[in-house]
Amino acid sequence: MTTAEQPPGPRVAVVTGASGGIGAAVARRLAADGMTVVVAYAGRRERADEVVAAITAQGGTATAHRADVADETEVGALFDRAEELYGGVDVVVHAAGIMLLSPLADLDLADFDRMHRTNVRGTVVVDQQAVRRLRRGGALVNFSTSVTSLALPGYAAYVATKGAVDALTMVLAKELRGRDVTVNAVAPGPTATPLFLDGKDQATIDRLAAAPPLERLGQPEDIAETVAFLAGPGRWVNGQVLLVNGGVAR
Repeated sequence: MTTAEQPPGPRVAVVTGASGGIGAAVARRLAADGMTVVVAYAGRRERADEVVAAITAQGGTATAHRADVADETEVGALFDRAEELYGGVDVVVHAAGIMLLSPLADLDLADFDRMHRTNVRGTVVVDQQAVRRLRRGGALVNFSTSVTSLALPGYAAYVATKGAVDALTMVLAKELRGRDVTVNAVAPGPTATPLFLDGKDQATIDRLAAAPPLERLGQPEDIAETVAFLAGPGRWVNGQVLLVNGGVAR
């Protein structure tokens, strides 16, 4: 399969999970780099509209589009819309995901099924559209987690879903040989987002914030900087899972 050449003009980025947290920071950062951004969201239209408004207020171009990342019809329509509005897709950042924590012995398998649907099936569905549609010179960035290396108790089921993302990322980088499209994943460590902070007491948050040598939690903007590098100038980084965690030891 071949892809179209990128025409002159702004590059076009599709960002899933862009209605809040890291995804919103990524959408704003890519827009600041001059990209046109499709802000994909699942259930928080007002938050997605706020991200679009913030981008347009800074002179950028963005639009919001709802899609369940695990639904191939809705994701196909998301990419159709990007192509209809802007002519093609150059960058895909798949930041959508859910995290439900429990020791494996106590795990509600319905929670695991929810995570698998979003984190694994959702990645396969979004990545399938991405590899079919990304133009030459494009980039696909998936989201993993540093916990695959840190092996923290309570994260077993979540890490199982993200280990699948790591493997898929590395395989796709090879499947796209000759396409001039890079495929990487970023693996954040403790980052101050609602997804991370939900359900944690202050003592736990303080302990996790003290773990990196930089002695703080990451911010969504920290992660967005790395994504922007992979989506832009980082053309010689390919087939990698980058730990973006402030130096937390394995």
